[in-house]
Amino acid sequence: MAELLRTYARLAWTWSRAAAQYPVSLVLLGVATAAVTSLDIAAIGLMFLRTPRIAGFSVAEVMFLYGTSGLSFILSDILMGGAERLDEHVRKGTLDALLVRPVSPLLQLATEDFSPRRFGKLVPTTLVFALALAHVPVRWTAPRIAMVPVMVLTGLVIFAAFWVLTTALQFVLVESRGATKSVTYGGAFLTQYPLSVFSRDIVRGLTFMVPLAFVNWEPSLYVLDKPDPLGLPGAFRFAGPVVAVVLCALAGPAWKSGLRHYRSTGS
Repeated sequence: MAELLRTYARLAWTWSRAAAQYPVSLVLLGVATAAVTSLDIAAIGLMFLRTPRIAGFSVAEVMFLYGTSGLSFILSDILMGGAERLDEHVRKGTLDALLVRPVSPLLQLATEDFSPRRFGKLVPTTLVFALALAHVPVRWTAPRIAMVPVMVLTGLVIFAAFWVLTTALQFVLVESRGATKSVTYGGAFLTQYPLSVFSRDIVRGLTFMVPLAFVNWEPSLYVLDKPDPLGLPGAFRFAGPVVAVVLCALAGPAWKSGLRHYRSTGS
């Protein structure tokens, strides 16, 4: 694992140095990325101009959900989001070049075109999260304080596992990037809001089928002291790490299976 992390860091640094050769472009792209991310925050703010609460959640509580989901997803996107380009490599036959190098092809995909501009997304999200923590109506106890970093880390692992799982599908469904984004980017959008705004069937699906509810919804119910709309046992609020481990256990074999059955285009 230590060697994988060192290899990842070296590859990411190499791409970052290449991007830094054009500093003005890098800064402008970083600012633009932060500005685009801020539009999501503005959209939530506009909704609260019309109503004081959404599904029983105040603006600070919704921003808490946005912050936890946003930090988890952005960090996973920075670390693993590049893997979604697999379909391009399969189509063009360039995946063969990745396979002959003495580095994991998944690491090569994840770090491809790595650029510091991606960190621009973290700026507005971190600011919103800090404000939400300061204003959310919670009696902070040691377990609730500990749950916050655990929630963000768990969400990161869950999203990263979905990046790998959806990437593995591209070995079979080459033109599937749009569909797989509904799980990654779509999942990030869904978890920014209280899941209770959606129908109970959707909440069940996000709990038991595509378990995005464990990114921040279930643990947030504990932190914010809110009732579960499905009436699930309290243990579900602490099940995020278990779900993350299970998804990782599925993602690894799925990637290896796809890679094992890959057939070169011959180009």
